[in-house]
Amino acid sequence: MSEYKSIAESNNYIVLDKYSKIAEQGVGYQTEANLERELIQDLHNQGYDYLPSLTTPEQMLANARVQLQDLNKVQFSDAEWLRFCEQYLDKPSDNHIDKTRKIHTDYIYDFVFDDGHIRNIYLVFKDKKKIANNKLQVISQFEQKGTHSNRYDITILVNGLPLVQVELKKRGVAIREAFNQVHRYSKESFNSENSLFKYLQIFVISNGTDTRYFANTTKRGKNSFDFTMNWATSKNKLIKDLKDFTASFFQKNTLLSVLLKYSVFDTSNNLLIMRPYQIAATERILWKIESSYLARNWRTTESGGYIWHTTGSGKTLTSFKAARLATELEFIDKVFFVVDRKDLDFQTMKEYQRFSPDSVNGSDSTAGLKRNIEKEDNKIIVTTIQKLNNLIKSEPELSIYNKQVVFIFDEAHRSQFGEAQKSIKKRFKKFYQFGFTGTPIFPENALGSETTASVFGRQLHSYVITDAIRDEKVLKFKVDYNDVRPKFKTIEQEQDEKKLSAAENKEALLHPERIKEISHYILN
Repeated sequence: MSEYKSIAESNNYIVLDKYSKIAEQGVGYQTEANLERELIQDLHNQGYDYLPSLTTPEQMLANARVQLQDLNKVQFSDAEWLRFCEQYLDKPSDNHIDKTRKIHTDYIYDFVFDDGHIRNIYLVFKDKKKIANNKLQVISQFEQKGTHSNRYDITILVNGLPLVQVELKKRGVAIREAFNQVHRYSKESFNSENSLFKYLQIFVISNGTDTRYFANTTKRGKNSFDFTMNWATSKNKLIKDLKDFTASFFQKNTLLSVLLKYSVFDTSNNLLIMRPYQIAATERILWKIESSYLARNWRTTESGGYIWHTTGSGKTLTSFKAARLATELEFIDKVFFVVDRKDLDFQTMKEYQRFSPDSVNGSDSTAGLKRNIEKEDNKIIVTTIQKLNNLIKSEPELSIYNKQVVFIFDEAHRSQFGEAQKSIKKRFKKFYQFGFTGTPIFPENALGSETTASVFGRQLHSYVITDAIRDEKVLKFKVDYNDVRPKFKTIEQEQDEKKLSAAENKEALLHPERIKEISHYILN
């Protein structure tokens, strides 16, 4: 008997798929060719154009011309197209770092047509109002020569450019083999001369039952299997099966958002693709700002919230991206990224200075901070909690106090619960504030009456240590078992919850002898 299960959900769609008991029992592994055919069909059903005859570099370049003309509403003559390729699109000296930069920062090119007029030519549209205008196509079995001749499984083109490469292995084969194949292609053919595959941003690997994605990063040290990620729901439930993954990750708007919004090409030329929990947290913050603004509900804990992401899970990248995307909200006048003095590391400073040269004020004086706030051309301010507090105390009449402001606290420490919070709430009239923490303060571990929720608002997203250990994103706990006393050994090794609570009630687990020996062991 077959049954239906929900395999992907969002606010506006639920995908149901039919699972047969035979398939669940793993009878008869699906071949790689069948897996590929099914994926292409699923992508086509989701609105991708399938181009079965596009299999050579010449055909890819011709298709890119058609797509970029359509995107930009222009027509290139043959001579103009050749010049556009040589000057910009496929510059001979470009490596894949240069191509990645063209997707993230240099995606608009001022091209002079033969008649002398200049037009902005876009490779991609990043504006959220136009993101759906980017055209998605799928091709398969593309052949390319480098040091070796390779044939790639499935490639997803955005505006004619190959930005996502999918490599498949049949069910039952280790997914690591697909990873190794991608690594080999990177060395042998992806980056060969005049290869548009230098534009690749994301790799997806799957054996049908396990599916992962990872960035086409520039550092070999980062190009290890440890950096592959499973996609997941906003509640951190992993989406491993290829069909489920396709319905969610390859949904057109989701893929374009991951490629163009939820990735960072940093100052060290590393491409970072955000993990699902980082994206979910960022989206929750943006949703909260927009909904609070529409409800005219600012300046309260209802207009903010906190993100509980465990230590080592990449909170700074998430808060950086949330701050940057908040600046793109038309009604927001300024975004303050607030750190403790010791937390403003050099890398974070460099990222913000590249994004907005006047955003980071390194001096100890509040005068520099005041100047940055008063500038109209930078919407983001990076400052320490100490300097912000000093400015608020010394300047009671700043115009910023009446404007729409977002505060993002990189680490919601206890140090932000006191004087600075009182100052912000006293002066700022229309603000939304969010805290990131790996160790939230709850009523049971609070030193006073204040908790993380009472200061910032309710929890908007969590990714806790158990999630991170499961995903192998942090080091596992090392557990050593030590017998304290033979007479307590059977109780300590008991698994049954009822027997354990009974032993506790009888004070066996809390016996003074046992507690004393545990204390001595820890002290030693």
